[in-house]
Amino acid sequence: MSDLELFIEEELAHPVDFRVAAFAASIAARYGEASRAVLFYGSCLRTTELDGQMLDFYLIVSNYEGAYGKSWLVGANKRLPPNVFPAEHGGLVAKVAVLSEKDFHRLNRSGASAVSVWARFAQPSRLVWQADEAAQAQAVDAIAGAAVTLFDMTFPMMDIDTEYTILDLWKRGFELTYGAELRAERKERSDSVVDSDPERYARFGPAVVGAIAERDRAQGKKLKIIASRDAVEKRWRQLRRNGKVLTLARLAKASATYAGGIDYLAWKINRHAGTNYVIKPWQRKWPILGALVMLPRLIMGGAIK
Repeated sequence: MSDLELFIEEELAHPVDFRVAAFAASIAARYGEASRAVLFYGSCLRTTELDGQMLDFYLIVSNYEGAYGKSWLVGANKRLPPNVFPAEHGGLVAKVAVLSEKDFHRLNRSGASAVSVWARFAQPSRLVWQADEAAQAQAVDAIAGAAVTLFDMTFPMMDIDTEYTILDLWKRGFELTYGAELRAERKERSDSVVDSDPERYARFGPAVVGAIAERDRAQGKKLKIIASRDAVEKRWRQLRRNGKVLTLARLAKASATYAGGIDYLAWKINRHAGTNYVIKPWQRKWPILGALVMLPRLIMGGAIK
């Protein structure tokens, strides 16, 4: 096992509030034998604030058929992963994203069509429920690809005539990923992710570089960190286009899977952008149309980018 995988395994095992663990177990129970792992991540993990907040979980399942049976949700999760659902337990609320083990591995790699999964799992997370040791091992292997992808996509975007710290590399990487999605967060949010735990990122950075070197050695290649900047810039332009389109498409899908999804969207935007957007009754009745009306106004107003 590489240093990076060892660090990830150790980090995933850090204890969490007992209410988070109980919440995760309740999520896994709803999907029975299909459940493989539940991961806790995001702002509530960083701040440890739970009450009155929206927690973030990823439920990893063996396959979508096992999770949903013959439901139309199988096709929705395959074509536009992940499916996202609301959840409540013990006075806490959360949104739960569902991915198969296969998709979780794939979407943490550089071939992913959008940054949404690997950008999040290059950050800290906790394995708060697992079916068995094999599920744990697969989660570690999948997550190890996230930071490697971030570094692969960030190295060529750094100016070669400037000296950087390893933290600068992380910050630049998260800045690029935030720009590749429709995000409500303020510009400095990407820096604050790293500044919330600089020791973690300073420790993980050399391990990520080592994993890149080991990958290239295993493939019989020489280490080449600086790839073609033009090629990587082209890839980032594609990711930005994909990310914004996928955000809108997932929002439309969530209107069928996520009760109150448009209210959650407004809450998240108001929280991160300092706005006071109020959802009108007709927008709750027709959430897709309501969101399509809301988003252009918020984009033009600078609330999301």
